[in-house]
Amino acid sequence: MTMTVLALLLALVSQTKPIANEWPKELGRWAPAYQKPVFEGTGVESWDKKIRERGWILKVGDVYHLWYTGYNDARSPTRLLGHATSKDGIQWSRDEANPIKPGLWVEDMCVVRNGELFYMFAEGDKDRAHLLTSKDGVHWTEKGPLDIRMVDGSPISEGPYGTPTAWYEDGVWSLLYERGDRGVWLARSKDMKVWTNVKNDPVLAMGPSEYDRSAVAVNQIVKRDGWYYVIYHANAERPWKNWTTCLARSKDLVAWEKYPGNPLVTENCSSGILVSTESGLRLYTMHPSVRVFRPID
Repeated sequence: MTMTVLALLLALVSQTKPIANEWPKELGRWAPAYQKPVFEGTGVESWDKKIRERGWILKVGDVYHLWYTGYNDARSPTRLLGHATSKDGIQWSRDEANPIKPGLWVEDMCVVRNGELFYMFAEGDKDRAHLLTSKDGVHWTEKGPLDIRMVDGSPISEGPYGTPTAWYEDGVWSLLYERGDRGVWLARSKDMKVWTNVKNDPVLAMGPSEYDRSAVAVNQIVKRDGWYYVIYHANAERPWKNWTTCLARSKDLVAWEKYPGNPLVTENCSSGILVSTESGLRLYTMHPSVRVFRPID
């Protein structure tokens, strides 16, 4: 067999046989599904004239639920919780009861449904994470700030600890959170009363690439084929300019590998989450408006 024929056979095999640890193609390449946002601030003098930060979409039965943060600085400095529903995840109707938790600062939320309850992990005032629970996703009970500790059990230092992103598995809650967007830490809890860092250094650090050299914050955790994947947002500059949406993966939520094709989405589209729909996977970016992206084949 000549070297030319052997090389051709090897090339054909490499195209048909999965490569070990290959990144899923459907997670790595995205294109806009629509030219315009599918949800945004009202633009008029309402409490949610603008929206910001991470919102959350969860399908329950045949209904898509969107929780979002609305604000209008001319009326109040407080960032308030809004709720909307949809039959297709594209056309949304705001809840008539909005804002559904008046007076309480709720921003950058992650919603996990576990058993009979919805758990909402969100930023409060001064970018400090807190927890709310609900039986129906509309009426929420505030449970107070998250108590996060260092590895030795002492409290973490004063300052912001935000963009809380939760994952529940085998009786243990895992929480990824950022501090000033300068890195992502991992804490765990069995009772949701005290959260203890797995390590006192970030598990997902800034850089070394330019696109995330100045800011990182995790938005969502998903698990596929034994890998944990996170959608995270990043920035190359401080003061911040254009945010991007990026991807990383891990086997244990501690050691992370960033996708070599990052960023997934640019043009200041950030705070992304993945949603499985009947028509396939969608990537929604939430800030500064809700946009939809589809996988590129």
